[in-house]
Amino acid sequence: MKKRVLSIMLSAAMVMASLAGCGLGGGQTATSGTDAAQNSQPAAQTEEKTEAAPAASGEVITLTYAEVNPLDTIVGQMATKFKEEVESRSNGTIIIDIQASGVLGTENEVLDGMLAQTGTVDISRISAFALTSYGGEKSKLLSLPYTFVSREHFWNFANSDLAQEFLNEPHDNGTPLVGLFYGEEGFRHFFTKDPVSGIADFKGKKIRVSNDPVMVGLVNGLGADATEVAFTELYSALQTGVCDGAEQPIANYKSNAFDEVAPNMILDGHTLGAIQVVVADAAWNKLTPEQQKILQEAGKAAADYDRQISESKENEVLEGLKASGVTVVDVPDKSEWQAATKQVIADNTKGQEELYQKILDLQ
Repeated sequence: MKKRVLSIMLSAAMVMASLAGCGLGGGQTATSGTDAAQNSQPAAQTEEKTEAAPAASGEVITLTYAEVNPLDTIVGQMATKFKEEVESRSNGTIIIDIQASGVLGTENEVLDGMLAQTGTVDISRISAFALTSYGGEKSKLLSLPYTFVSREHFWNFANSDLAQEFLNEPHDNGTPLVGLFYGEEGFRHFFTKDPVSGIADFKGKKIRVSNDPVMVGLVNGLGADATEVAFTELYSALQTGVCDGAEQPIANYKSNAFDEVAPNMILDGHTLGAIQVVVADAAWNKLTPEQQKILQEAGKAAADYDRQISESKENEVLEGLKASGVTVVDVPDKSEWQAATKQVIADNTKGQEELYQKILDLQ
């Protein structure tokens, strides 16, 4: 992990130095993931921002918040609640600028930029498993299939001392990120171009995955072919046949219009979409202790709001999908699915068996 972080930071420094040499200075507003990577600030400005003293009382600070999904999703609404809480509690001295729908790049692109301290993103909502490659080895346990048997089980974890240990892990390992709070975006289910009724129908199908070993193991365990595709390219990949299916929470499936190209969903609920909101060290360190406390308290309020709306929003969207003609298959007995994923669980809990059992015991 340290080698990866060092590589990211060295690469960013070389790019910034090159831009500075060409006379391309100043900050820009990113309009896409590619632009965010190419149009980062010069090294001198990045260092100045990183080492800046805490803001003076009354000074207005704007923090950029990256979200890969649209604002009408569960996580998008949570981001809006966080923005409202921060701006209200700070009397408008802290502004949260939400950049949604992936305009600043994928989760990994955003994280790489935050680690390289480009200054493009200050806060990001990410899937918990995305931190695995960034010093968050414990977070991998949250994405193992069939770990959380219910939403109540997840929130028992999210409100426990154990959750704080998970949030702190990347920073404790030297990654320049501060974990702020947990949330969830609903159970994740598979959706496909052609109808499926059970595990047998997954054999040989190309199912989209991110670069996540847990999801790769899960998909392969079902007899399908794990196919890595960027989330921003998933719609076209389904449309052109690069993929036969994928998986997402219900609200994200609808908001990204995947039902237009893959109108079949099987409710296997393999994972509850655990999410984290993280803050770049450079942004956190320029805040006063009072301002940091405002972000923490706003995070708690946003997490509570997420808990309140997630299930009802999910049910509302699901009924709408059924009414629009999407074929929805229930999976009342998940024993066959659980058996098919035993190996990926065993492979990804090695050395952390006791910690994983603590999560299971919170149900």
